[in-house]
Amino acid sequence: MRILLALGAALLCLPAAVPAPAPVPVPLPARMADTGGGSQLITAVAADASATTGTLTWWDRRGGRWVRAGSAPARFGANGLAEGTTRRQGTNTTPTGLYDLPYAFGVRPAPAGTRYRYVRATGDSWWCQDNDSRAYNRWVEKLPADCRATEAEHLVAYGTQYAHALVIGFNYARPVRMRGAGIFLHVNGRGATAGCVSVAAGAMRAVLAWADPARRPHIAVGTRRGPTAILRY
Repeated sequence: MRILLALGAALLCLPAAVPAPAPVPVPLPARMADTGGGSQLITAVAADASATTGTLTWWDRRGGRWVRAGSAPARFGANGLAEGTTRRQGTNTTPTGLYDLPYAFGVRPAPAGTRYRYVRATGDSWWCQDNDSRAYNRWVEKLPADCRATEAEHLVAYGTQYAHALVIGFNYARPVRMRGAGIFLHVNGRGATAGCVSVAAGAMRAVLAWADPARRPHIAVGTRRGPTAILRY
């Protein structure tokens, strides 16, 4: 009995087992094959290709590690998302892929702290989406003769949605006809988009104050699962 009591007392003196620390989640950009080569990145992620909502997150690369700088709920196309290399114009889908961000624009003045080249939209500002036009998928001041108004966006007509925006470089450098035009990161409207990515006005201002063109930010659009999964890039 004395031996058992002594053994019990000794066991009580042993230090409690320390649980193993939970693994630190690996940031999404660190799990991607390509982030564009810069030290800033925006990710726009939906659950799957049929989703019309998801999350926009903007990241900084510091000391060799990706750190989240901000995050906000996001909206996508009314018909979900589609692979950018095979998307068709007029399908109301947001193209997935990794894209540069050529410049910013808006109906309103640039938010404080904006470093991107910012173009103020006026009554003469249009985005041509006419597949028969030489200005296809380009900003134009006054519509050229070969770009029909019915196949273009009059930017100021979108009001608060285009209060502030970033051009997403989808189908931009070498436009493919019928692939799609006028894909932006802009302020939320009433619901899902026609193919853009949108966020609340405050989040859009925060992104513009954060984005530094010298750090070559890109945007990666994708899903958490399926053939358009963001980790496939």
